[in-house]
Amino acid sequence: QVQLVESGGGLVQPGGSLRLSCAASRSQFTILNKRWYRRAPGKQREMVASISATGPPTYADSVKGRFTISKNNTENMWYLQMNSLKPDDTAVYYCNALTTLLESYWGQGTQVTVSS
Repeated sequence: QVQLVESGGGLVQPGGSLRLSCAASRSQFTILNKRWYRRAPGKQREMVASISATGPPTYADSVKGRFTISKNNTENMWYLQMNSLKPDDTAVYYCNALTTLLESYWGQGTQVTVSS
């Protein structure tokens, strides 16, 4: 069982930056994939970024070149650095963990609002 705690959401102007953090509780199960999702108003949930131990990070086309996912294995945390933010980035952002048992865990979400 994994508990996820998110932080870092807020209000930012277009072109600004935010950094989201996700902290996972200790578990006997290893997290295979560490991800960020978002759900924008009127849109389906989409995966924003994902990172694993076996491959390079992946990103949604809409955020490539602007967002960067990173991780701290020792502390079992991961981050989403968001630069050059646009109004279309406004959404509730969720961190997600997929364990070696293929169980998926979610944070409660943090609101990111990009507006002038």
